[in-house]
Amino acid sequence: QVQLVESGGGLVQAGGSQRLSCAGSGRTFSSYTMGWFRQAPGKEREFVAAIRGNGASIYGPDSVKGRFTISRDDAKNTLYLQMNSLRPEDTAVYYCAAGLRGGVFATAYGYWGQGTQVTVSS
Repeated sequence: QVQLVESGGGLVQAGGSQRLSCAGSGRTFSSYTMGWFRQAPGKEREFVAAIRGNGASIYGPDSVKGRFTISRDDAKNTLYLQMNSLRPEDTAVYYCAAGLRGGVFATAYGYWGQGTQVTVSS
């Protein structure tokens, strides 16, 4: 079982940067594909990025490609999301997730954090 706790959210101005962290428990953290999803008010949860244990990563919407970078440090059981050139439309609750399969669908992840709010002001 994996427990996940996100941190690093908050208020940032458009054009700024922010790094989210997700601390995981358990000795098998490296076995999981880790993902970031986000949910804006009134919208469905959206896949942002995922990274496998071997470091291979995939990104979701074209709007985040080139601006967001997912990474992981398995020695620290921690997942990161570096977000640059933030836009007001990036405002959402960001969730980290862990799954043995992983991928772009939320159903492929069995463990979720509680979420951290990111608000980008214009």
